[in-house]
Amino acid sequence: SDYGDYFAWGETGSKKDYGWSNLEYCNDSTGDRFSKYNRNQAGRKDKKSVLELMDDAAHANWGGSWRMPTVDEWEELKNNCTWIWTSQDGHNGYKVTGKNGGGIFLPAAGWRSGDSQGGVGVHGGYWSSSLHTDESYYAFFCHFYSGGVFPSNWHFRFVGFSVRPVVSSLH
Repeated sequence: SDYGDYFAWGETGSKKDYGWSNLEYCNDSTGDRFSKYNRNQAGRKDKKSVLELMDDAAHANWGGSWRMPTVDEWEELKNNCTWIWTSQDGHNGYKVTGKNGGGIFLPAAGWRSGDSQGGVGVHGGYWSSSLHTDESYYAFFCHFYSGGVFPSNWHFRFVGFSVRPVVSSLH
């Protein structure tokens, strides 16, 4: 139920300041030029659309077969599980229960932008490993609050969100 660390998309460690100027693979201060995970912005276009394991915060910190879920897997979790807004150990969030009765708790840990934190206890944001299909400065994340769950939202890659590891042999 703890909030844990916050990660910018494509980075494997937390930091004090989240912005374009210190984002891994961003070559400018505006998010217009990337050296990796660049489908359509200025710079070297590599057409990569899913994080490599070396850039996946879940894999880098947990090892083994752990990785971040794709946007499609967040959609699947939303569509095939029951989501109930609740509090656990003093933290608001969603209890997500599958058809087999197994479940997880996703705390509403908010986000980090610049050197500030926002939305704690009210909003949850969990990165996917999927880059936005149209704009390389965005990546997909699951966003939620007490009023709803939006598994395929997108946000700027520099924002610090939570990561919820999964295990599989996708990569």
